[in-house]
Amino acid sequence: MSEPNVTHAVEPRPVGAQAAEPSLRQLAYDRIEDLLNWGRVRPGQIISQRELMEMAGVSLGSVREAIPRFEAEGLLQTLPQRGIMVPSLDVTFIREAYQMRRLIELGAIPNLVAGLDQAQIKEWIRWHQDAQARLSGDDEADLSDFLRAFQLYDWDMHASMVNAMENRLVANVYRVTAIKIRMTAQSRVRVTRQNATRVIKEHLAFLVPLLAGDEHGATRGLSHHIDQSLTLALGGTL
Repeated sequence: MSEPNVTHAVEPRPVGAQAAEPSLRQLAYDRIEDLLNWGRVRPGQIISQRELMEMAGVSLGSVREAIPRFEAEGLLQTLPQRGIMVPSLDVTFIREAYQMRRLIELGAIPNLVAGLDQAQIKEWIRWHQDAQARLSGDDEADLSDFLRAFQLYDWDMHASMVNAMENRLVANVYRVTAIKIRMTAQSRVRVTRQNATRVIKEHLAFLVPLLAGDEHGATRGLSHHIDQSLTLALGGTL
């Protein structure tokens, strides 16, 4: 099966990455964002600016310039004389992130039904069906690379759904929310064959109605998918 095309900086980046040559401050921001997205800095961890510089592969000055933006977005916190702290995953942090996700993603459904190119929805469905077939194959197969590609595809698809609203303000709020969701997921949920199979089923449960123009069915399927994700993020089981 085909796998999504991804680009590499420090890590592959989800939809919304800067296309033009970024400034040094933006480059530092993007690379620290990657560290958060992929769990290379962990919730509750305290890290120095110099350590962030070394992990991100950028200058110390650009790290210092990027940090205030992360602080404003609630993604990092400066502790005087101690360093930079990644927010802990308390119940409030998780619930607020998922509440915002729900508001934005479910709010995008009418736009998707009315205006998204059906060829795009068909491609999403085809990709998931191919992934489903691959995951149901040889139990001994090494799926680590595919599961990572699947995670990227998941992020890209959800971001593309929101971006279809063509509202940059909403898209940026969602981008920050998605980072918080990924921070939670990297700490609480392992991307395994079983989890990927479940996610594919949940995705198809809203993509198929979306293709048919069934707004109610797509909303119901997406709502269930978000509920399932929240349950796992809070430490529950399915």
